[in-house]
Amino acid sequence: MGSILWLGFSYLLGAVPFGLIVARIFCGIDPRLNGSKNTGATNVARLCGVQFGLVVLALDIAKGFFPVFVATGFSESAFFWSLVGLTALIGHMHSVFLRGQGGKAVAATVGVYLALAPGPLLWAALLCFVVIFFSGFVSLGSLTLVTAMPVFLLLTGRFGWIFIFSLVVMALVYWKHRENIGRLARGEEKSWRKDKEDQGP
Repeated sequence: MGSILWLGFSYLLGAVPFGLIVARIFCGIDPRLNGSKNTGATNVARLCGVQFGLVVLALDIAKGFFPVFVATGFSESAFFWSLVGLTALIGHMHSVFLRGQGGKAVAATVGVYLALAPGPLLWAALLCFVVIFFSGFVSLGSLTLVTAMPVFLLLTGRFGWIFIFSLVVMALVYWKHRENIGRLARGEEKSWRKDKEDQGP
C-alpha cells in the first residue's frame, strides 16, 4: 500500500508545473502561449531571463530526484525505483494540473538519473553540454543525453531494470521532441546562441 501511495505522490510531484508557476509569478507570462509554448526551463529562460530558467531547471531536477532518492531508502527493488522515476516523468509530461499537457521532462529525467545512476549521468551530461556548446541547440543536447545514458549504463555494467528504464525514457523523450527533430532535420530549429543575440546585451 505504501508503495502505491508513493507512486501516486511521485506522479503528483512530477505534475507540478514549476515553469508555469515561476513564469506567472515573476514575469506575468504564460509560457504555454509564448516562445516555444513549453513550460520547461529553456522556454522560461528565453521569456523571463536565464536566472528564472535556472530556478525552473533546479525545481524540475528536484522533482525527478526526490521521489526516487526516497524510494531507494525504503525499497531495495531497482524495478520499483525505475517505476517511481517513470511515474514522476509521466507526471511531468502529462500533468493533471495542465489537463494532460506537460513538458518534455529532460530536467526531471536528469533528476531521476541523479538518484539512480549519477556516474553514467555525469558522462552523458558532459556529452550533452558539448553538443549544446558546438551546435547551439538545447534540443539536440537533450536528445544526446537520453541516447547516451543507455550506452554509459551498459559500459558501467548496468544491465537490469535501470537500463530498461533508460530505453523507455529515451523513447518518451524522443516522442516529446518529435517537432524539434523535424525542425532540426529542416534546419529550422531555434539556436540558443541566436536567442541570446536577439536579446541583445
